[in-house]
Amino acid sequence: MWTFIQDQILGMKWLSALIGNLLNVLGLDITGKPGGTIQFFFYDVIKIVVLLCTLIFIVSYIQSYFPPERTKKILGRFHGIGANVIAALLGTVTPFCSCSSIPLFIGFTSAGLKLGVTFSFLISSPMVDLGSLVLLMSIFGAKVAIVYVVLGLVIAVAGGTLIEKLHLENQVEEFIRNAKQIDVPQEELTVKDRLKYSAEQVAGTLKKVFPYILIGVGVGAFIHNWIPQDLIVRFLGKGNPFGVIIATIAGVAMYADIFGCIPIAEALLAKGAKLGVVLSFMMGVTTLSLPSMIMLKKAIKPKLLGIFIAICTVGIIIVGYFFNAIQYLLV
Repeated sequence: MWTFIQDQILGMKWLSALIGNLLNVLGLDITGKPGGTIQFFFYDVIKIVVLLCTLIFIVSYIQSYFPPERTKKILGRFHGIGANVIAALLGTVTPFCSCSSIPLFIGFTSAGLKLGVTFSFLISSPMVDLGSLVLLMSIFGAKVAIVYVVLGLVIAVAGGTLIEKLHLENQVEEFIRNAKQIDVPQEELTVKDRLKYSAEQVAGTLKKVFPYILIGVGVGAFIHNWIPQDLIVRFLGKGNPFGVIIATIAGVAMYADIFGCIPIAEALLAKGAKLGVVLSFMMGVTTLSLPSMIMLKKAIKPKLLGIFIAICTVGIIIVGYFFNAIQYLLV
């Protein structure tokens, strides 16, 4: 039963076969490079869009129970490392990319929540949302997805705790520290309101990320069908001990979300890249993308920004090498 769910519901292998049959009817050889590229592209775009819309609807419905005011109150009840754990867990049911998480981070910080707690939220929100768990399961399998999420939460908790211990509150811009918060009573939403909100989130998020899905799948299709396997293995396989570091740095330079970078990671893994390398790439893209760091720079001072980037980068690299070491157990 689980194999059926993994292959046919999450992985949609039936869709790949259907597209392959349609291309054969049209006279395209899917074993060749052009036909294989077209099959990969249409299969991955349709699969990711279907999963994306389903996941955003479900996650947004859950998220409707955790508006910023309620989330702030929940976080305010906890102290110490427990608060970091709760913040990291709440990050899994909030926005899908770091640029969307930063406004919430600013709101929580200006509301007086502990700096380390807000950073645990900021790290986990784009890195380990529920959508990433299901999408990773659809491509890499349940074991990889679960370990990825657990280690992502560990980075979030450890990073936030370390920032808290460094007492860097003075590194937050004054306009945030001095902001006055007004508690606005939250209206209780009806089921109809929550369904409407979830549908709006699906439309808005899909409109925002669809170009990145097309780009990501296009790059993945090119890698999968046109780049020689020995080239991937040489730079990102077991023959290069610096593959994780290269992939992490490359991920930072990009802007996408997990839905856009998963097809690239999928193609790299199929071509012989190590598991830790492709997952480090994904974490780098989702957590430390250049545009989100530019946004974050408006809220915190360079010293704190540098420490945040250093903590996340070191954590991602450690996780990457760990995945490389246990790849034989997971794939």
